[in-house]
Amino acid sequence: MMAFKTLGQFIIEKQADFPYAKGELSRLLRDIGIAAKMINREVNKAGLVDILGENGNHNVQGEAQKKLDVYADEQFVEALTRGGECCYIASEEHEECIEVSLKNSVSKGKYMVCMDPLDGSANIDLNVSVGSIFSIYRRERLDTPVSEEEILQYGHEQVAAGYVIYGSSTMLVYTTGKGVNGFTLDPSIGEFCLSHPNMQVPVDGNSYSVNEGNYLKFPQYIKDYIKYCQEEDSVTSRPYTSRYIGSMVADIHRTLIMGGVFLYPETSSYPSGKLRLLYECNPMAFIIEQAGGKAVSGKERVLGIKPSHLHQRTPIVIGSKNMVDKVLSFKKENSLLR
Repeated sequence: MMAFKTLGQFIIEKQADFPYAKGELSRLLRDIGIAAKMINREVNKAGLVDILGENGNHNVQGEAQKKLDVYADEQFVEALTRGGECCYIASEEHEECIEVSLKNSVSKGKYMVCMDPLDGSANIDLNVSVGSIFSIYRRERLDTPVSEEEILQYGHEQVAAGYVIYGSSTMLVYTTGKGVNGFTLDPSIGEFCLSHPNMQVPVDGNSYSVNEGNYLKFPQYIKDYIKYCQEEDSVTSRPYTSRYIGSMVADIHRTLIMGGVFLYPETSSYPSGKLRLLYECNPMAFIIEQAGGKAVSGKERVLGIKPSHLHQRTPIVIGSKNMVDKVLSFKKENSLLR
């Protein structure tokens, strides 16, 4: 029987990659893994316990909160607070950041975490894959009170990012800027085990992922690209396959493994895009770039956008490098025609 390296073992082995850290980042990633296990347990019991449906409230985005949204948020906040390595949490479920109460006045958390506790929660009641997304930033100074301004960093300043997908199996995929590795939860031992080392997104793919229900609201270059994907051409293996799950984690996970492109552009309803920069697009862009792919807003590299506020939105085109470049070529052509 093959022996798999656990997430804990892998993190400890890689600790030397961060000379400024003395184990804090490793412990922080461990805490995130613990929260993911707790959420996985409840996701797998959905339908058997009173965890399905809405709780009657709305989050800061104006979206109806699911009971599992709230549970997932609570688990992450609890795990990060208990661990002591995190001083500040930005969550999709909270209008303002959460300043973590430290257990003692001597130790100060060095890290700030941005998170979407449960991405794709509209799929919960339908037994479709959902996930969690996290992004970690480091504080430069520890001798001043933490503030929201500190968390508004460029995406390329992330020290780690990852996601957990709760599907046919539960996987945690993360990067610390040294490649991307995936760990599958072994329920028999309750540990995440290294199953997908050094993940690489193919430079090309044959599928595109977009909510085509919004087609009439898309900018012209996205419409042109979709038509290109649907044309027959044996040289480029078109038409491409349309794949859209409605959970960013699930769609990006498929893209990472199989190749392809995920598009969530600006629309007439959301001219600034709909997905959030800090805790959805930045972490996913960091992962995809570390795996050899590309992520742009349509105007610029996602990781090069300077956030101006906590819940800032952005369009995103992300996935296989050649496919993202092709989307951008349609944008360029469209601009020349104006």
